[in-house]
Amino acid sequence: MFTGIIQTVGQIARIEQRGGDLRLTIRAAQLDFGDVKLGDSIASNGVCLTVVDYGTDWYAVDVSRETLTKTTLGDWQVGTLVNLEKAMLPTTRFGGHIVAGHVDAVAQIASLNQDARSLLVSIELPNDIAKYAATKGSITVDGISLTSNRVEDNTVWLNIIPHTAEVTNIGRQWRVGQRVNIEVDLLARYLERLLSSDHANVAIKQDIDEAFLAQHGFMR
Repeated sequence: MFTGIIQTVGQIARIEQRGGDLRLTIRAAQLDFGDVKLGDSIASNGVCLTVVDYGTDWYAVDVSRETLTKTTLGDWQVGTLVNLEKAMLPTTRFGGHIVAGHVDAVAQIASLNQDARSLLVSIELPNDIAKYAATKGSITVDGISLTSNRVEDNTVWLNIIPHTAEVTNIGRQWRVGQRVNIEVDLLARYLERLLSSDHANVAIKQDIDEAFLAQHGFMR
């Protein structure tokens, strides 16, 4: 589990082909490796990846073909900047929102415009996840917990303050047309499941009837 608050920006140092899969080595000189161990999870541009090897300033992960097809990892090259966040601890300050590290879709940056000191970004979401975006709701883009300024059809608008652009890869790497990893708010998915459940619909119909009202003193 993650929060979407980026701890540092790493860089792809090595890409190895391994029988159709990839092994990536990510250099992260500013990441605290003091508590990192084999099998730990590190969100890398929003993708939850497992540490299979590490040193004092780097770690390696194996990437399956499924992950390559469902995320932007197939676009990465040596030198690509990657937003990093270690899995949260029970004592971690929850500064963002609940992030699972499971990418729902890949979207595309449609526009980037300066707005005073901030950056106004629009992202075109695929049809199947656009319904989960809401004005003032949370959305994870390349692992970053962001707030949707507004949503129009399939387009979500984001306001990136200078601090966020500086401590993530946004200011140095985001470009119009670039593909980004999207994870929608988990609460939106659970709410949809609850409201669309046949069991929930039956329960609602059974609960709010004359017997229910009489039982609770609203009818005699």
